[in-house]
Amino acid sequence: MIETDKSYIFLAGASRGVGREIAKYLVEQNQKVKALLRSPDSRAELEAMGIQVVMGDALDAVTVEQAMLGDQPIQAVISTIGGLPKDGQRADFLGNKHLIDAAVKAKVQKFILISSIGSGESAIALPPQALTTLKPVLIEKEQAENYLQDSGLTYTVIRPGGLKSEPATGNGVVTENQKVAGTIHRADVAQLVCQCLFSDAANNKVLAAIDRTQMYGYPEFEELSLM
Repeated sequence: MIETDKSYIFLAGASRGVGREIAKYLVEQNQKVKALLRSPDSRAELEAMGIQVVMGDALDAVTVEQAMLGDQPIQAVISTIGGLPKDGQRADFLGNKHLIDAAVKAKVQKFILISSIGSGESAIALPPQALTTLKPVLIEKEQAENYLQDSGLTYTVIRPGGLKSEPATGNGVVTENQKVAGTIHRADVAQLVCQCLFSDAANNKVLAAIDRTQMYGYPEFEELSLM
């Protein structure tokens, strides 16, 4: 289990979506957070929350390493980055590769990667049309997952289902069953991520994250207890 001391949680992707929800939740839990931002648009808001912001692009390996190997010790890394291509190169793999490489050098205690249902062996959970549409992104997410698993770091890969922006429901669950699919609120993903951060039960596991009341079909699955 990672220690709750004076070291920081390094968060990549805090400007929006799941990353922003994770930032809020960590602050509520009195965790020290250092956020890597590519755009200054959300800098003031994050700093007002008490988060230390460092500017940089995850696609720049040197910048990432400097940010993570700064004055403050980093105990864990959480990455939610990905999305649209930049200069022909997505952050889904290359950006996460740079974060993982820097985390190895920083000797962090845990790395949590937010991926997606449909990546890797969970491809069977999505209908063919969705897989075809998402294929370019899912290929890179799987590459990032594999790179993390081969890094030697203690890791947790979390694959959320379809994301919604409503408030947390408390119905989010994680499971090692890669056949499940459904939707989940971003705030519930954030809570699950933070639970995994401090749970040895989540160490070195690939987990699907869904809302138990918003599943597609009614598959039987075993929920992973994070207590």
